[in-house]
Amino acid sequence: MCGIFAYIGHEKAALECIKGLKKLEYRGYDSAGMAGFHEGALRFVKAAGKLHRLEEKLAESAHNFSSAISHTRWATHGKPTENNAHPHFDEQQHVAVVHNGIIENHVALRHEMVQQGINFSSETDTEVIAQLMGLSPTGHIVEKVSYVLGRLRGSMAVALLHKDYPDTLIAFSRECPLIVALDPITGQAMIASDSNALPSMDLDITYLGQDEIALIKKGEVLFFDKAGKPLHKKQERLGHDMHLVSKQGFDHFMLKEIFEQPDTIRAAFMGRLNEESATVEFEGLNLTPADFLNVKRVLILGCGTSYHAGCIAARLLEEYARVPAQPAIASEFRYQNPIISPDTLVIAISQSGETADTVAAVREAKAKGATILAICNIKGSLLTREADSTIYLKAGPEISVCSTKAFTSQLTVLALFGLYMARLRHVGRDEGKRFIQELYQLPQLVMSVLEKAPLLQELAVKYSRYNHFFYLGRQAMFYTALEGALKLKELSYIEASGYPAGEMKHGPIALLDEDLPVIAFACNRQTQDKLLSNLQECKARGAPLIVFAFEGDTDSTSLATDIFHIPSTSDALAAIPVSVASQLFAYYTALARGTDIDQPRNLAKSVTVE
Repeated sequence: MCGIFAYIGHEKAALECIKGLKKLEYRGYDSAGMAGFHEGALRFVKAAGKLHRLEEKLAESAHNFSSAISHTRWATHGKPTENNAHPHFDEQQHVAVVHNGIIENHVALRHEMVQQGINFSSETDTEVIAQLMGLSPTGHIVEKVSYVLGRLRGSMAVALLHKDYPDTLIAFSRECPLIVALDPITGQAMIASDSNALPSMDLDITYLGQDEIALIKKGEVLFFDKAGKPLHKKQERLGHDMHLVSKQGFDHFMLKEIFEQPDTIRAAFMGRLNEESATVEFEGLNLTPADFLNVKRVLILGCGTSYHAGCIAARLLEEYARVPAQPAIASEFRYQNPIISPDTLVIAISQSGETADTVAAVREAKAKGATILAICNIKGSLLTREADSTIYLKAGPEISVCSTKAFTSQLTVLALFGLYMARLRHVGRDEGKRFIQELYQLPQLVMSVLEKAPLLQELAVKYSRYNHFFYLGRQAMFYTALEGALKLKELSYIEASGYPAGEMKHGPIALLDEDLPVIAFACNRQTQDKLLSNLQECKARGAPLIVFAFEGDTDSTSLATDIFHIPSTSDALAAIPVSVASQLFAYYTALARGTDIDQPRNLAKSVTVE
């Protein structure tokens, strides 16, 4: 959460920072700010609200920064006000700081400094970093940062400016991603919390490691460890494909990304399916077939939407590959004392690869000897660097905060992995070929759903007045119901609950009446009869029934208040077209209610704090 972008190079640093922040606003949009040197003095501009407010205030200020640090905020400590916006300063305003993460001992540090007569001007934990820098012993800037690092507990990615070093950006990091980039031709240098924020040019990039410090000047970057000793850091070349991130005529990024799913699903499996041997070949996989044959248990870690993908994948792995598989919420797993043996494979799922809880859970699993396989969309992200091997989604940038195409790409990649594991074990070539043919049909099935978007919009408008929804499903459709309910909550601010249909009568049936619409996912043939019985129970209590059912399902049609038909596919893959339909329903509900679709309140795209 939160986004950092800093720049040094020419006298349009403010413009470069705004460009970077626009690519980072999905990480937080409660407030934004910038600081830089103007005519030898440290100046700043802050604004509450979205980034355009900062742009307006910068235009009024006429500051001409040659170097600048900037930040877009997702509030943790302190309300989303202009005063709490970053950058933050020491009392003398000699130091300006922007920060991602959480300083866990900020209360004790603040109390200590107040006792020393220091006056704080914000409610944030970040301000203690700036005040500590102001109080740090005299000496070189690296010594000052080393002192501050030694006093801080928690997670942090920090970029700062110091009045005594006007030609230098200073950065340090602990358990939060931070990238230093240098253009070897022009000498321009940047700091970013996400590689997506960097401009479309060939850059030499370096990822800051644990408690590492960087001094960045035009044309030069120096690295140091926590003790202040020089480091030689490996650089990587970041090349951009120059694609333009735009809405391309759609009203929202989310709608564009929903409609991209036939292509992103195809991208997830293209070049990976071997029809002749009826198996899967993942590029760049560092693990061998023998490694996977030695796996006796699979543990799948994720948060939010990625957790739901993991739940569906666990069922597929057990059913097809016959290997015990267990999904776990990463934020809970990291505080357990899990039983993990060397024959445990941990699959960690994160679109961004920066999800703090997932990365922390992976470190816990690694410490206990597990092999880590990452499922990720962003190359070079923190998770991919922690994992033993990575399978990339190849979904392209996902700008809308609520995940759509990344989720269906996760399901597709995990289905590929399930086929790979199944073919290594007991599934025959003919069955493998049938599964491959079903995978090939997915883009067209999803396109068929998208072509019926106007029907889903009609349904959404009809039911948008309701403030509570109940999502039901069985087997994989239960986890699909969890994801559908999450999308409606995120986008429309409607209370929606996902529940196993068979468990409804063990309590939640008490909620049912004519004011609680039930959305049922009737796309699991194995449990179809049982689900129909559950729907009868809902109908008997007057609840409106919206049923998503396979084409030709007349039984569901006779029960439903309203029905939306899904193109027929196997139970193993049905979650993909059903999820696309539920994404559209949530989108159009939010549109009818007038909420902020691409940037819902209180949310951020990458959850980089605990």
